[in-house]
Order: sequence, then structure tokens, then C-alpha cells
Amino acid sequence: MDGDPKPKKNADLPKRLISAAVMVAIAIAALVAGDPWLDWFIAAVVLATFVEFVLLVVKATTNVPYRLAAILAGALYIGLAGFVLMRMPPGLVVGIVGTVIAIDTFAYFFGRTIGGPKIAPSISPSKTWAGLLGGVVGASLWLALFIYFSARQISGPTTMGFDMNELGMIALMGLALAVAAQAGDFLESWLKRKAGVKDSSRLIPGHGGVFDRTDGIIPVVLIAGFVLGSAA
Repeated sequence: MDGDPKPKKNADLPKRLISAAVMVAIAIAALVAGDPWLDWFIAAVVLATFVEFVLLVVKATTNVPYRLAAILAGALYIGLAGFVLMRMPPGLVVGIVGTVIAIDTFAYFFGRTIGGPKIAPSISPSKTWAGLLGGVVGASLWLALFIYFSARQISGPTTMGFDMNELGMIALMGLALAVAAQAGDFLESWLKRKAGVKDSSRLIPGHGGVFDRTDGIIPVVLIAGFVLGSAA
């Protein structure tokens, strides 16, 4: 039968995994080095995200007032998330970023493996309800592990488990953060469609640009900052 073979599912997985490993290694190095390196790393990520955001806005509209309003909104949105992240202790930074990594990883595998109905194909054709379910599962599992090992750090070795109420709260937190991360992803996807581009840049092989990696982190950081600030 003539014709090119269909591209294999997950054909870009090796490239994505290598890039992810490099990004994680750089982030871990910044965490281990501590201040001021961690703050500089966060600031560099925030700056790269904002630059890519501005470039998308410029491509998305020729209306100058709209451009200026969007750039101002983006500066507040991205800048506030960076400020909140810089004020958090390294342990919480790991918890928050790890949550989003778990959401993205599980969503990717659930979406590619299960497939099924799309959430909003006109905005992001690759996002499925199965992927969102995977994101909820990933966030919940990561939060359970993070809370468990954080408790061990405070109280020492323990056989602590979770009762049903605690498991329910963790699942609700996982749902809320997975939806928030997905919303951030949809916001960037909508902007990319308006700009007529596939990725925010080509800086990271297999992942696109920095904004493509931080789009889900931003709303999760803002929610975490709000919740922790309210509880303080």
C-alpha cells in the first residue's frame, strides 16, 4: 500500500524526556545552590516567559491598545507568580513545581494512551478529558507523597496514613490544581492560535518554549500563594 507511514504515537517521547531531564537537572542545581542562585533562576524563567508572552501578543493582534492591555495583564500575571515563588521556601517550590510536572506527565500519558473526547478542540486539539483525569491522578498522588514525606521530616519516621477525609481533601486539591494548570495551558493555547504559531518558541527541544512549560505552573503558584497567604 502506497503512502507515508503514519507517525508513531509518542514518537517525540525520547526528545521530550531528554529535554525534561536537562530542565530538571538545572532546576535541582538551583535548588541545591540556594539563594541567590535560586532567585536568579526563577527570575530568568519569569523573564523568558514574559518575553515569549509579549512576542505572542504582538503576533496575535495589531491593535495597539489591546496589545498594551494584554502586555500589562501578562506582566502582572507572570510577575506576581514569580514574586510569590521567590518568597516560598525551597521545599514548597519543590512541592508546587512537582505537582505541575506530575499533572503534565500523567495527562500526557493518559491522553496519548486512552485518547477519547477533546475538551476544547477549537483551542487545544490535543487536550482530552482522559488527559485531565490523568492530571488529577498525578496531582493527587504527588500531593499525597509530598504531604507524607513532609510530615516525616517534621515528626520523624512514622506509620502515618491518611483517613478518608484527608484522602478526599487531597483528591479535591489534586482536582483543583489540575484544572488550574489546564486553564493556564488553555490560555496559552488560545493565545498561540491567535498568533498562528504552534509553540511559544523553539528554545526547548520537544517542548517548545519556556512559556510552554510554565503556562500551567503560573496559576498553580498563584493559587498556592493565595491559600498559604490566607492560612498564615
